This record gives sequence, C-alpha cells and structure tokens, in this order.
Amino acid sequence: MLASSAPEACVPPPVKPIVIATRESRLALWQAEHVKALLQERGHAVELLGMTTRGDQILDRTLSKVGGKGLFVKELETALDEGRADIAVHSLKDVPMELPEGFELACVMEREDPRDALVSPGHASLDEVPQGAVVGTSSLRRTVLLKALRPDLRIEPLRGNLDTRLRKLDEGQYAAIVLAAAGLKRLGLEARIRQVFEPEAMLPAAGQGALGIEIRAGRDDLRAALAPLAHRPTWLATAAERAVSRALGGSCSMPLAAHARTGAQGLHLAAAWGDAEGSGALVRAQAAEAVTDLAGAEALGMRVAGALRAGGAR
Repeated sequence: MLASSAPEACVPPPVKPIVIATRESRLALWQAEHVKALLQERGHAVELLGMTTRGDQILDRTLSKVGGKGLFVKELETALDEGRADIAVHSLKDVPMELPEGFELACVMEREDPRDALVSPGHASLDEVPQGAVVGTSSLRRTVLLKALRPDLRIEPLRGNLDTRLRKLDEGQYAAIVLAAAGLKRLGLEARIRQVFEPEAMLPAAGQGALGIEIRAGRDDLRAALAPLAHRPTWLATAAERAVSRALGGSCSMPLAAHARTGAQGLHLAAAWGDAEGSGALVRAQAAEAVTDLAGAEALGMRVAGALRAGGAR
C-alpha cells in the first residue's frame, strides 16, 4: 500500500503592492516617500513610480501661459488610468479644481504650514528689500499680493523646482524670492526662510501646504487603505478654499488667494482677488460658518466667491 503524500503547504498569494505615481523633484519624492512610509506602517506593500511631467519640462514660460498647474498631474493621471500606478500624491495647490471624469480625490492629509515665505541672502524682510529690486515668483497670486504690499518692486518670473529656484536666487538673479513655507520645511530648509508672511498680509493659495491623494474612481480598496491618512479639518478647510477657486473658474491663470482656518465661529474663510495687469488694488471677501461636511465647506466657498464677484473679481 502506498503511503499517502503529505498535504501541500498553503502558500498565500503574493500581496500586490500599492504603486505611487510621483514627480521626480526632490520635494515631490519627499511627499511620496512620506505617504509610502505611512502606508507601510499600516501593513501595506508600497512602491514608487517616478515620472517627469510637462510642468517640470517647460521652464521658460509661466504656468498661466502653458496650460496651468494641471501640467503637473496629467502624466500621473495617465499612469493611474493605464494601471501602471494606483495612487498619485500631489501638492494640493497643484491639483486642478475639476478632476477628469473617472478620477477622485480620495484623501487630504494634515496640512503643513500654509503660509508663504520670503527667502533672501541679504534682506531679513520684505520691508528691507530695496526700492525697485527684483523679487521672483511665477505665481499670479503672489504677484498681485506683492504689488499690493510693495508696488515699487520689480516682480519677475521664477520657474523650476524648489532647488532650481534657490540656485537662481543664490546666483544673484533676484534680491529675494517667495516660496511656500511648507516645501522648505519638508526638505529641512527652514533656515533659508527670512520672513514668514502672515495670512493677513499675504493670503495663501487654495490648498497650500496640504497633500492630496488621487485615485481612479471606484477603487474602494484604495479608499479604505487611505482613510487613516486623511485629516478631516484640513479636508474641510481646503474644500472651502478650492470651492472659491472653482466658482471663479479656478486655474493658475487667476490671481486668486483663499485660506480657511477653524475659529470661534466655525470655519473662517478669507479670499482675495487682484488684477495682475491693473493697479494692484485687491478685492477681498470673508465669511465664517459652522461646517460639518464637505458640502457645507463647499457652500461656504461659493458664498465667499459670490462676494468676490460682487466686489469686481472676474
């Protein structure tokens, strides 16, 4: 009689990793690695797919003239659509207000410092920058806000990733440049900051300082995996900010600022619009409301956008 063979060991199927599509700038890779580490802490296998976007390649023109900040996300969305990646990690301020059909924002993470920062080798504050000096930024929002604060300055375009912008400053092309404080802090470059602008002086961009994670619609598995990374107060605040921009046709070709924070009256949302070719006068609006869900946050944003429009924003 033949001996019965031993039962075969039960081998679990290999775990398919979550693939993160990311730009290859140092800051984008930091952001992707940050998300990777958080997911790994929760037991997920994770890989990165580094990519170069058109926004990274076109450096001789301002974003408003070549298609807007969507140039930073389109290639990543293509990777999601083709199944080469599962999620894309974005700086939320770079994410278009309307996502293409079939995509969704599945997670907004806790915000870093949302403010703008002045970086300069020789001047400790914007007030100390000499009259007529060159200050660099490619943001129309920062341009109109800087003109409102210092109409005597020459505001010149500044493109490239964060390291490229700092190099151009150090080469003497600018007396000072304005960058997002969050990016400098994430890369350990906080010592380069000479002045942080309070929102009352220079209102941040919608979503500035927050990370957003995009997926293909219908991926309930990814939505569940990302849920622990979401930060509801940041998501509500940025939803209100982005609703202002969306209502006004939001793109980087619009010199618009919007920033929300929780206060005694609930969510307080302030916004400002300026004419990049005009006198430098700003249209401002604000409102506060107790907000408990995304629909309420977006309604608050629509209300503030209506007030801006009534004041002359277009």
